Amino acid sequence: MTNTNNYRTIAKRVISSEASALEKLSKNIPEDFNKIIEFLLSFKGRVILTGIGKSGYIARKIASSFSSTGMPAFYLHPAEASHGDLGMVTRDDLVIMISNSGETKELFNIIEYCKDFFIKIAAMTMNKNSTLAKKSDFLLIVPKYSEASVIGAPTISSLIMLSLGDALMTVIHEKRGFTKDDFKVYHPGGTIGANLTKIKNLMRSGAEIPLVYEDTSFAETIIVMNKKRLGCTLVTDKNQNLVGIITDGDLRRHINAQIHLKTASNIMTKNPIHISSEIFAKEALNLMKVKNITNVPIVDNNIITGIIHIHDLLRIGVN
Repeated sequence: MTNTNNYRTIAKRVISSEASALEKLSKNIPEDFNKIIEFLLSFKGRVILTGIGKSGYIARKIASSFSSTGMPAFYLHPAEASHGDLGMVTRDDLVIMISNSGETKELFNIIEYCKDFFIKIAAMTMNKNSTLAKKSDFLLIVPKYSEASVIGAPTISSLIMLSLGDALMTVIHEKRGFTKDDFKVYHPGGTIGANLTKIKNLMRSGAEIPLVYEDTSFAETIIVMNKKRLGCTLVTDKNQNLVGIITDGDLRRHINAQIHLKTASNIMTKNPIHISSEIFAKEALNLMKVKNITNVPIVDNNIITGIIHIHDLLRIGVN
């Protein structure tokens, strides 16, 4: 019979080992880290990542992260580089090479090409005495770690390189003042794009907004709500200021024998929660969930500019 508890024991060992390695890295940031950051903040070229095997997958991810945060970058496959793709690399670029040993033979042609054409090289390696390290302009030397796998399969080494790449990317975009709005430009689709869409691009506005005055009759209020089909109406005073909101629930609570005498002001919930059209869809959805509401008015400079229903957000994938 298999001892299933042993599964968790192995998993815990792996995760604990990786967590310890990351903690060690955080206390031993490579010496050239600041130097390469200063270079990246000032140069106008592209960041080119390369590596083979597991290092290649890490390089792809780092390149993708740079690109998505406004720094032009791409992955160069070492094998393809030797068959013509080196022509994509120019003197204005920086080539970051990832190799634990620093002796990955597939990288040697790229190294020689960069040296011949005076292209800057940054090495991410664990071997400061390697060929790659000796030929590089920037050294991102990380401490050597034993892999979490008993057979030495890449685990900790891959995580360390990925984490260092994430650190480079994050420092660069924070120092360049890259904002959520900028991030949205590079992520127009999917959940990220939906979450970072501003409410002004999603809200119902103009004639779509259900509106009544404080002295609007109960009957007319129902007509407006049925016409707009949002399950609510906003209530304004004569100066067009938002003073309340009426929901289906409010209507049900006020139905009685004197219903024909009531106006919107008698039924409404006063001083409703409202938001600006400039906030992100994710923020609006979080507010609606916390407050347990399905509609929220949009008010800008004390003027009602729109209304958003929770389904408007969920429909485009906000979560």
